[in-house]
Amino acid sequence: MVKNVSTTTDRDAVAEQLEPFRRELTAYCYRMLGSAFEAEDAVQETLLRAWSKFDGFQGRSQLRTWLYRIATNVCLDMGPAAQRRARPMDLFSPGSATAPNMAQLEENVWVGPIPDERVLSGDPAEVAVGRESIRLAFVAALQQLAPRQRAVLILREVLAWSAAETAELLDSSVASVNSALQRARATLADGGTAGDTAKPLDEEQREFLAKYVKAFEAFDIDGLTELLRADVTLNMPPYQLWLQGIEELRTWWAGPGSGCRGSRLLPVEANGTPAFAQYRPAEDGDGFTPWAIIVLEIRDGGLAGIGSYLDTDRLFPLFGVPARLRADGSPA
Repeated sequence: MVKNVSTTTDRDAVAEQLEPFRRELTAYCYRMLGSAFEAEDAVQETLLRAWSKFDGFQGRSQLRTWLYRIATNVCLDMGPAAQRRARPMDLFSPGSATAPNMAQLEENVWVGPIPDERVLSGDPAEVAVGRESIRLAFVAALQQLAPRQRAVLILREVLAWSAAETAELLDSSVASVNSALQRARATLADGGTAGDTAKPLDEEQREFLAKYVKAFEAFDIDGLTELLRADVTLNMPPYQLWLQGIEELRTWWAGPGSGCRGSRLLPVEANGTPAFAQYRPAEDGDGFTPWAIIVLEIRDGGLAGIGSYLDTDRLFPLFGVPARLRADGSPA
């Protein structure tokens, strides 16, 4: 229950009431914005606005509803950029491993990964829904929607708000909300994301990941190839390049991608799917230095997607992994 406050209220007590909502608001803002860093900024701004206006709130609605209203407005203010965030596969045709286009685009172009611990909580059923709705493919698809359609779809389909609740939050009508939801569903269906579900981590998948780590760290291209689906993709933001198909990936690993030989992988949890922090041999020969956060998509027992995110200066601190490994693989 929200405590009514006066202008002399202990602001620390207000902050204590707001803080438990941080994780779910981060998940919401991440789906809206496609960036872990923008989501954190949006949540910080949301909580700051709520903290400063708490005296006037006085429990006129549920605290959670009020916070989501603020967060939605913050995201809508941040969202209307000329460039909606995307993945390389959403913007360009597949490239060639023999003549790779290694042109880079700015960070604000790309949908990026987020640690599970920043956005997932609750009982197993809630976590299962949360995992599915923070997958990179789904978050990238959301960015194709107009911002208000995006908010409607997340509130209705992911958070299970009623049409009336959503309309009230958006200062809209139920008919308008239902229309926006229909259009959003149609857009996602046209993009081919429907039904592309991620399999929960189980013993079979653990064995699969162990094979992947063993093959990758040994740089066993044949071993890696055995794990791939025929339609596998590889992308590496901030590079525009993305590759598709087993032979393209084999050619990449044998050529331009051979710099990953000798790498070490540390498991992390990202976007509800298996992921790793990748370290390549240090140029000074002393241990290993950060190279990428790798997010894997496993489908029907095969590796369907490999996303390597190279903004290590920000991503490694975000994921709480060491800035360097010793020669034996332990944190430096």
